[in-house]
Amino acid sequence: MQKHNLTLLATALLSVGLCRAAVSLPSYITDNMIVQQNSTISIKGKSAPDSEVRVKAGWSGESGKTRSDAEGNFTLMLDTPAAGGPYSMVFSDRDGEVTIENVLSGEVWICSGQSNMEFPSQGWSTVMDYDRVVATAHHPDIRLLQVKKTTSLTPKADVEVNGGGWQICSSASMADFSAVAYFFARELSENLRVPVGVIDTTWGGTPAEAWTSAEALGAVAGFEQELAALESSGYDAARLRDIYGKRMAGWMELATATSIDFDKAAMQTGGEWREIVQPGYWEQSVLPDFDGVVWLQKSIDIPADMAGKNLTLEFRAIDDEDETYFNGSPVGKGSGYDTQRSYSVPGDIVRAGENVITIKVTDFGGEGGLAPGTAEAVGAGGEKLPLSGKWSCLVQTDFSQLPPKPVDPGSSSFPSVLYNAMLSPLKDMPVKGVIWYQGCANVGRDEQYEPLFKALIKDWRRLWGEEMPFYFVQLAGYLAPQAVQPDSHWAALRNSQAKALELDNTGMAVAIDLGNPADIHPKNKQDVAHRLALIALNRDYGKDCVYEAPKCVSAKRSGDGLILKFDAPVVATSSALTGFIIAGKDGRFTTATPTMVDDRTLRLVSPSVEKPEFVRYNWADYPCGNLYGETGLPVAPFANDK
Repeated sequence: MQKHNLTLLATALLSVGLCRAAVSLPSYITDNMIVQQNSTISIKGKSAPDSEVRVKAGWSGESGKTRSDAEGNFTLMLDTPAAGGPYSMVFSDRDGEVTIENVLSGEVWICSGQSNMEFPSQGWSTVMDYDRVVATAHHPDIRLLQVKKTTSLTPKADVEVNGGGWQICSSASMADFSAVAYFFARELSENLRVPVGVIDTTWGGTPAEAWTSAEALGAVAGFEQELAALESSGYDAARLRDIYGKRMAGWMELATATSIDFDKAAMQTGGEWREIVQPGYWEQSVLPDFDGVVWLQKSIDIPADMAGKNLTLEFRAIDDEDETYFNGSPVGKGSGYDTQRSYSVPGDIVRAGENVITIKVTDFGGEGGLAPGTAEAVGAGGEKLPLSGKWSCLVQTDFSQLPPKPVDPGSSSFPSVLYNAMLSPLKDMPVKGVIWYQGCANVGRDEQYEPLFKALIKDWRRLWGEEMPFYFVQLAGYLAPQAVQPDSHWAALRNSQAKALELDNTGMAVAIDLGNPADIHPKNKQDVAHRLALIALNRDYGKDCVYEAPKCVSAKRSGDGLILKFDAPVVATSSALTGFIIAGKDGRFTTATPTMVDDRTLRLVSPSVEKPEFVRYNWADYPCGNLYGETGLPVAPFANDK
């Protein structure tokens, strides 16, 4: 009995000890961190209630102290030293102490945006020359912090982080980290000879409004319904979802109001049916920038020995939703832009000779169609009949003709949810600046993007200071090359991005020449990061390096031509200058023939334009311009009528 009581007492004492906890710190205050040199960091944590909390920083040897409130909340201000280290920081209260080891002081940059900033060196994709890149990634003075993907309807007090916090840069730690952030940090470290920390807070496929506070979005047209829903729901997720459900039901009624009746068991010809190659996103062929409902059809020849036997239709994915028919009979439906489809076809509808596959595809945004990859009919005996090649297509509903589709409040695209969860909680950590690579998710909304992007930059500066450097990447070339494309949504979005240069302390890395017409995620992230680093090295660190190409400063008509003047010498990468289109007052653009008058002057003419007034350069989804500055940086796309 006595032994039993002693056991109970020991258990009780242990339980009391477990309930007592030493200081709890923000998730970004961890071993191996880098603090911004010569700054003041505000550390908000938890401790024992109404307790004296102390911090001793290894770089000063002095202790700072404060007192926690009744809930245990405290704030400590800590001045950081010039670049150097490693140091330790010891936090203590009446319950014990917590030591943060291997802390460096140096330069800290936030690296944010969507998938091209998230793009890893060797993770869900790979950068150019990734084997060598990863193998040589041993940089003890570079530290990496990756913010976990999460959303919130209201600003959070702390971010969630991957890997337990800051990581020393190595082949293992950087492999699934932002490649642009890594290359940027590497170049700064090599040139400045100081420690560099980069914070990867990214989420692929996300629009700029998700990274902007609700307060800032109030000044940008187009988000009134979402902001009103947040307000009326009291920022309650369940109530907000109810509002969204009602809005979505109304929108779907509009989206499905148009129907097309045809024989799904027979190949359709004529009328508005046209040829398309599948698999492959239709934006890259006959339906650029299209979101909506499209019917796809293909005829498949079934050998006699496969007739009457079960088949399976295999597709790598169908973006976004589909209803699939075989000889007019429904055989499956699915959703998810990256979800594999596997549909069973009963043998009693499989006949020898011609059979018809019909698919209704609904694309809500981004790419649409049969995703590149597997597309085949697999017989019961394992026979494989390819379904790639020529298909027929017919547009049923064009969503651009409808009101904007309501945004799911549980998604990463809903206004302010990423700002609240993945950005604003970092505000107490001083940073040098921001690099940003985003815009694909806003293509098609270029008029809105200009004020939105400027609002985002100002919004972030309310967290870190009005003069904080903000450097961004202009979208790379993508989709099918076209010589004359004045209505390009991608070109218009790039132009809206460039308007942010009207704000002080902004810089733009031009990536128009680094794209891939068939891949929205080009693998050359080294040059992207290099161009960003040039801006920072010159503007923030006083290095003597050129960070931008010459700019066109005037375009004046002279006879039947346009004379363009640049503010510095320009060079072409071949004997033929390319990428220019011109128009008269009627606005009908055509390809221009340029000639070099001198190293800063071009003359543009076209037999189709008697009196040219307007010029655009590299104005297309995937343009072909070849004009550069003497240091090898590309001349940015421009238009004198925008």
